[in-house]
Amino acid sequence: METKLAIFEQKEIRKVWDSEKGDWYFSIVDIIGALTESPNPRKYWSVLKTRLKQEWSELATNCSQLKLKASDWKNYLTDVGDTKTILRLIQSVPSKKAEPFKMWLAKVWDERINEIYDPELAVERAISTYRKKWYSEDWIKQRLKSIDIRKELTSEWNDRWIKEGVEYAILTNEILKSWSDMTTSEYKDLKWLKKESLKDNMTNLELVFNMLAEVSTTEIIKEDDVLGFEEVKKASKRWWNVAGVARKQLEKETGKKVISKQNVLSDKKKIN
Repeated sequence: METKLAIFEQKEIRKVWDSEKGDWYFSIVDIIGALTESPNPRKYWSVLKTRLKQEWSELATNCSQLKLKASDWKNYLTDVGDTKTILRLIQSVPSKKAEPFKMWLAKVWDERINEIYDPELAVERAISTYRKKWYSEDWIKQRLKSIDIRKELTSEWNDRWIKEGVEYAILTNEILKSWSDMTTSEYKDLKWLKKESLKDNMTNLELVFNMLAEVSTTEIIKEDDVLGFEEVKKASKRWWNVAGVARKQLEKETGKKVISKQNVLSDKKKIN
């Protein structure tokens, strides 16, 4: 299941869709953070969960764990709850945001139903969200294109027996390093990012080079028709430096660095 992000009052809440059960599962820690604005939502949830267990509340036992993507792009087991569980959780957390959150939860469900019948609505919602965050129109077009390219790459990985999670993260990290000379964590440190999406904080030019690296990787593994993590990684290495060479050549010709410290959170003007 793919980790997705929903926004409640500027707070990111991770969620995954369980197609078998037909329900959303939300990160409880993220919801606690949104409701309470606690500086340590993990500790808040740990204390609350202990109290609920002592009270023999079904809420604590109804929570399950799923692997959700964290700020380092790796998947970790995280306490989650389905819609029914989250509604009960809201009643256990003193917060003036309880009612607005219930309305938000209903809206998330309504959007999901509409998107099933009309996938274009998901794209339109993404565009609207980026506009509210002061991204330029050119950047938004590049970001949507990068999403399509990424989907094609991960689809190819899936067909070639690459395991979602650790293996995806390793290959993604190698692709990024091939053109930027930085690991994912190093790149995010440069931009002063924590949980925020790295791609959502790349400039237009950075997105272009990352897309070139991902497209190159997709094409070479198609051409070599390899299977399994080691073989895919081995084949990909032949083309991983294509975008890196292009970046260095552009920097030499223009005298300007492609990689930027700019991120959407620190810049008030539109990110390009």
